[in-house]
Amino acid sequence: MNLLDELFRSEQLEHVFSDTESLQSLLHFEAALARAEAEVGIISEPTARAIVSKCQAELFDQKAITTGTALAGNIAIPVIKQLIALVSKDDKDAAHFVHWGATSQDAIDTAAMLQLRRSLELIDRDLRTLIDTLAALAETHRHSSLVARTWMQQALPTTFGFIVAGWLDAILRDRVRLNELRTRALTLQFGGAVGTLAALGDRGPAVARALGEDLRLELPPAPWHSHRDRFAEVATTLGLCCGTLAKIARDISLYSQTEIAELSEPVVEGRGGSSTMPHKHNPLTCAVVLAAGERIPPLVSTMLSSMIQEHQRGLGGWHAEWETLPDIVRLTGGAAHHLARMLPHLEVHTDRMQQNLQVTNGLIFAEALTFALAKHIDKSQAHQLVESACQKAISEKRHLQAVIEADSSLNAYIPAAELPTFFDPAKYLGSSDVFIDNVLRVAAAQSTATPHST
Repeated sequence: MNLLDELFRSEQLEHVFSDTESLQSLLHFEAALARAEAEVGIISEPTARAIVSKCQAELFDQKAITTGTALAGNIAIPVIKQLIALVSKDDKDAAHFVHWGATSQDAIDTAAMLQLRRSLELIDRDLRTLIDTLAALAETHRHSSLVARTWMQQALPTTFGFIVAGWLDAILRDRVRLNELRTRALTLQFGGAVGTLAALGDRGPAVARALGEDLRLELPPAPWHSHRDRFAEVATTLGLCCGTLAKIARDISLYSQTEIAELSEPVVEGRGGSSTMPHKHNPLTCAVVLAAGERIPPLVSTMLSSMIQEHQRGLGGWHAEWETLPDIVRLTGGAAHHLARMLPHLEVHTDRMQQNLQVTNGLIFAEALTFALAKHIDKSQAHQLVESACQKAISEKRHLQAVIEADSSLNAYIPAAELPTFFDPAKYLGSSDVFIDNVLRVAAAQSTATPHST
């Protein structure tokens, strides 16, 4: 089913995992293997060229591969069978050396690594866009006051710039993790039948080295057929990244509620509407990102469970990865792509933020008053006095400032002339400016660092 692809996915990532590109990734391995074995002297250059010339996806019968995969148990076997037949038409001797010394898992795992490399590059591009957008948003709104909320209740004043800096800080960490992941996880898989490359005699390591250089993949110390931590690390790291994206989407969707209305997704004709309620403007991008956030954790769990594989080749655990890991990549990439497209157009309603700061009639400034009193009396006593004043303000539907002004046990310590300053949101923001600067400094440093290449 492809009807939902544009809603949840990224078109470019979908291309990476299309049937044709998946097939071509396998063929990239087979072509590189032939070139590596020619370089080491196991096969001749003409033999390698004969094999490489047929490693083109458009030459293959994909329907036959689908049928053959169901019979063989993996996609590599029918692909190699067709490759041998294609090479044999022009050079029967060369056909004998197709897939020489390798095993199906070498081709499948390495093909997956090639797809992951391209996918991580595309995801990183959207993360860079998000970082630039959030950095600009944090700077623009560093002094835009709004209410911070804890346990879904109004708590203290903060700024929208500080909230955005928190989002940005998390994405910066995700991007660091993904870049670190590339050199650690994106490695060649090449071990032959049981990981020893026995069929290649003493030239196995030389072929592996040449193969890794050809495909631009790191050469691991040893083949890793039944050690799946590399793929699991990709899955868990992307799971963390999508969790960050979903956290941002959750915040935006909450800020977009009618009763709060401090943020909203941009109004685009035909987007986010209702089939029956003309007035509705739904946060569609948030829904898409949150859906990915809901779906990915169980998929990550599958990848972790599949690590427990038997002996030198897993039965079932390896197979469980084949659709699971691409789904994790595609969902994360889709979430990053859609959020990166929407956020530059996010509508910020600072007037509504100001209105919501007044909803509690000053109760959100109770902590500031408590600490001011604690300079003169015991803090626990100060807390009790302010708490009592808050209850009175609530029961009498009065502003907390008016209650304080009329309470001699409180106004004796806080001069009337100073009292209004405690009800100014801009006066109780702590070190938010410093923290915003810290995050923006990290973002700037990351953007000027040398890009990771693989």
